[in-house]
Amino acid sequence: MATVVVMGAGIGGISQVYELRKELGKEHELILIGDSDHFEFTPSNPWVAVGWRKPKQIKVDLPSLMKKNGITFYGQGVKRLFPQQNMLELSDGNELEYDYLVIATGPKLAFEEVKGLGPEGHTQSVCKTGHAESSCIDFNKLVANPGPVIVGAAPGASCFGPAYEYAFILDTELRKRKVRDRVPMHFVTPEPYVGHLGLDGVGDTKSMIESELRNRHIKWTCNARITAVSEGKMHFTEVDEDGNDKKEHELPFQHSMILPAFKGVDAVIDIEGLTNPRGFILIDDYQRNPTFNNIYAVGVCVAIPPVGPTPVATGAPKTGYMIESMVTATTHNIVNAINGNAPEKRGTWSAVCLADFGDTGVAFVAVPQIPPRNTNWASAGKWVHVAKIAYEKYFLHKVRAAKTEPYYEKMVLKMLGAKRLKEADQ
Repeated sequence: MATVVVMGAGIGGISQVYELRKELGKEHELILIGDSDHFEFTPSNPWVAVGWRKPKQIKVDLPSLMKKNGITFYGQGVKRLFPQQNMLELSDGNELEYDYLVIATGPKLAFEEVKGLGPEGHTQSVCKTGHAESSCIDFNKLVANPGPVIVGAAPGASCFGPAYEYAFILDTELRKRKVRDRVPMHFVTPEPYVGHLGLDGVGDTKSMIESELRNRHIKWTCNARITAVSEGKMHFTEVDEDGNDKKEHELPFQHSMILPAFKGVDAVIDIEGLTNPRGFILIDDYQRNPTFNNIYAVGVCVAIPPVGPTPVATGAPKTGYMIESMVTATTHNIVNAINGNAPEKRGTWSAVCLADFGDTGVAFVAVPQIPPRNTNWASAGKWVHVAKIAYEKYFLHKVRAAKTEPYYEKMVLKMLGAKRLKEADQ
């Protein structure tokens, strides 16, 4: 009997543990470790931040659910990984041994890299549901006392979609509240152009998002390196194409939501052979760590190089379709390893995203993620808003029902056609 541990109970970890349960059967021990007793559907956090969702609507309690499905669950989190000993030290001091480990922790939010950034500082966040709940309190203060808003991302950020989503969702709700005319909005981003998304754009995302910003009267500054945030003021440097300082900015705000850069979590950072300097997990073509072959990684915690140099540092995002693909590949390769066979399944390094803008949205498909691409497609419309709601309903149902069917793969097949997607991935 093999003991397989999945470290992280987010979208990647939940998907991974369910697929492993289905493929491994009951003869192997399966353990899931989260840093709390619940799963939260992170893509819905921008809706929580304006009151469109309550936190309880996008959370699922895990202990009894995992027990029902024959999965051992620990909710205290991991203090440190010791890969040479095939052992984890949990946050309560207990130790846990494994035969195979899947790291699916997501990132550490590096708010500390910019003075005054984050919920402990002067800006809001939608990275965690608790952050979004606090942001909603600040949003209601904004409605009661309208003033300037700044939304965007810090230098080194890799996940830009939620920043655009929040800006447009905020605009939509402020119009509903009849106070948008008293709320100047500014989007501040390290991207070299609007719609870069850490991917050098997909299809015509540059024009699509620029048009959306103009239509909603949102000003923007690209190549922006936020240097500090003080109470009610954002300090950032705008650089030129060569990365040289071009202009210093100081903008006032009544409400601000800034996405941070990501790092690896403390439990794995600075483990030689396992992580890169930022703490992201190094993997081979089969989702395995090259040094420790019984350790696999999926999702945001995986080390992926940026698509190319930018004047201000940006990273590459990991979207739902990519994570689903990583999970499926990892499941097959762990089963092969348990049976004494070599790995053979590779993930699809492609990006698919649904970005909801409140009353419309943008969807894009990049196959592969890094240009040049076989498929470079983007589309905008109200259907994206509807599709994002459908994704939320599907995934929460999937978690509660312990299902494993991939949503994004089905969606992409419908959008592009099965034959076209297969050809693009080859």
